[in-house]
Amino acid sequence: MEDPFLRAALHEAEEGLAEGGIPIGSVLVLDGEIVGRGHNRRVQRGSPILHAELDCLEHAGRLKPAEYARCVLYSTLSPCDMCSGAVLLYAIPRVVVGENRTFRGPEDYVRGRGVELDVVDDPDCVQLMEAFIAAQPALWNEDIGAGGS
Repeated sequence: MEDPFLRAALHEAEEGLAEGGIPIGSVLVLDGEIVGRGHNRRVQRGSPILHAELDCLEHAGRLKPAEYARCVLYSTLSPCDMCSGAVLLYAIPRVVVGENRTFRGPEDYVRGRGVELDVVDDPDCVQLMEAFIAAQPALWNEDIGAGGS
């Protein structure tokens, strides 16, 4: 992996896994600098909504619309409907995704709304999620809303 921002997002994912959570990480980059970092903390915080991208945006704090317009959001995994909605709400123009093999969010919809969405298909991101899903299928299904009753 050559992209330092995707590497930072992967580091966040690894931190989440080390904390007993789901290994998805994200960073928000403004004008070439990381202004927010986060990882999925649903398990750690008992939160129904604290996905990596939302944790990252929370840690970035309030930005002005003109600042969001210059941002790139990096995520180790394709953003879900909720996180894609945050990208659209704040008009973040570009999202870089580590992988979408293990989960694919509404990428076509996001692109159709004018967001540049690049899928890197990074093998480290794929391996991390595949190993987690194999080890924790029930927790994974809960996180993506497929847990059933």
